[in-house]
Amino acid sequence: MRDRPVDEGTGERRRRDGARAAAPLAVAVAASGVSFGVLARAQGWGWLAPIAMSATTFAGSAQFAALSVLGAGGTLGAAVAAALLLSARYGPIGVSVAPFLRGPAWSRLLRAQLVIDESWAIAAEGHGRFDPRMLVGAGLALYAAWVGGTAVGVAIGGALADPEALGLDAAFPALFLSLLAPQVRERRSLAAAVVGAGVALALTPVAPAGVPILASALACLLGLRR
Repeated sequence: MRDRPVDEGTGERRRRDGARAAAPLAVAVAASGVSFGVLARAQGWGWLAPIAMSATTFAGSAQFAALSVLGAGGTLGAAVAAALLLSARYGPIGVSVAPFLRGPAWSRLLRAQLVIDESWAIAAEGHGRFDPRMLVGAGLALYAAWVGGTAVGVAIGGALADPEALGLDAAFPALFLSLLAPQVRERRSLAAAVVGAGVALALTPVAPAGVPILASALACLLGLRR
């Protein structure tokens, strides 16, 4: 599959459209970044490490998982394993977007770093098609919000020891619900969402962190086949 041919001006407009579409979500992403920065600072990560992790990892749930494991006294290997399990959902997401990321390998690699839940949802055009320009615009806006939020959280970490005091712990659930709503307008999509949610809820009490999300993502892949 190839991108629709567009001139550079049209491509730039589509990237701006992606950034504008991501703006409301960026507020929640920034709030989550603040929460991560505050918690990391409270656990003694210092100033640089949380910001560097957000800038190089750009995966909120995986970062929180690693932070939680290390904060509970777990090993570095256990923290990495938890983060990898939570990030495994990007496998199916990447497969769905890959045919639309054209160009040289270095360009595809850079743009692939911006493929997260929110940018993927914004770039979706329906029927399995994605706009790579919308994806880049949304991804850049969300990346700036995440890293910037982390920096703010690190800076105010000493003054705000408990992110729950401001309700920042609710940012992630609200964000994912806002992403889910536009995706379940068809019966097939709704069925995949229900199956995925059921698998995650059933495994959460008994499975290690990350396994319920991975299992639910694999269950949703069944929707690719009739």
